[in-house]
Amino acid sequence: MIDKLDEVERRYDRLEADLANPETLGDSARLTKVMKERSSLERIVGVYRDYKKVRADLAEAERMLESSDPDERALGKEELPALKERRDALEAELKVLLIPRDPNDEKNVILEIRAGAGGDEAGLFAEEVLQMYLRYADRKGWKADLVDMSAGNAGGIKDATVTLSGDSVYSSMKYESGVHRVQRVPATEAQGRIHTSTITVAVMPEAEEVDVKLNPDDIERQAMRSTGSGGQSVNTTDSAVRLIHKPSGIVVKCQQEKSQTKNYNMAMRMLRAKLYELEQARITSARDSLRRGQVGTGDRSEKIRTYNFPQDRLTDHRIGMTWHNLPARMAGDIEDIVVACRTFFQAEQLKAESTRPQPEA
Repeated sequence: MIDKLDEVERRYDRLEADLANPETLGDSARLTKVMKERSSLERIVGVYRDYKKVRADLAEAERMLESSDPDERALGKEELPALKERRDALEAELKVLLIPRDPNDEKNVILEIRAGAGGDEAGLFAEEVLQMYLRYADRKGWKADLVDMSAGNAGGIKDATVTLSGDSVYSSMKYESGVHRVQRVPATEAQGRIHTSTITVAVMPEAEEVDVKLNPDDIERQAMRSTGSGGQSVNTTDSAVRLIHKPSGIVVKCQQEKSQTKNYNMAMRMLRAKLYELEQARITSARDSLRRGQVGTGDRSEKIRTYNFPQDRLTDHRIGMTWHNLPARMAGDIEDIVVACRTFFQAEQLKAESTRPQPEA
């Protein structure tokens, strides 16, 4: 670990020197690239330098224990426990920081929620989960834009697509993908029986044009009339757009804007995200079982979470943890759940990294 950290620190110092180079300052593209890489290393280098200082202080305290001066020995004995605790904490933090970063962590996301098994109750719960994420996004200071939504038969939704934009959105949201199960007595249940329904949540990092190259000949564009509630002209003009990616069969639709051009641009963002997710899954499927553990198989057929209303508990089955106060959770108070999932999967990745065979020198 120390060798790797020394290498990171040397790289950081070279970037610092490069930022003082007039040639770099005169090249805006190169300057942006150097500043971005330097910023990505700043935290780990800062923690590593703290770690080295604590180790040096610890060595000095241990030397003091061997001193012939009783006051010096007492001082060393007094400082030793706190220094060891600080060293261990910094070492644990460094191990996490050395985990290879997910290149998508800083990206915005496209969030899709669909009602599954359970009929009208699934649609009602799908709308509640949508509102939960929108409230969570508001707490985080993210921007949320509703892209497309199909209403259910009893006031819920069949499906909805939302974009979430802000600081490290995918890093927080990526572990929400999967099947969410609800257990409760529906309002329409006369006998008071508990029903079980499911919805699916998909979280896709939004892809830039440079991430996915699209051939216009591969895309079939269709214009149609918007459905559902809307403004004065949303339902009276052919402003909705459906795109069909012929090679993959992926279909996306956007109907929230009055402008067909805006709907088309949003639909293209959705299509890029879906194709990017497919490509990422293809690349990682053979070598990254951890990610499959996070989101299940590609069809998201595995239950990840249960919301049990009669018992007022929410359980994440992947990490084996349970929380209570469902009304607060559905109101967007899920940061501790998000953090718990991220911490669990970081620990799993750390274990995987530690057992991975190292290349021979």
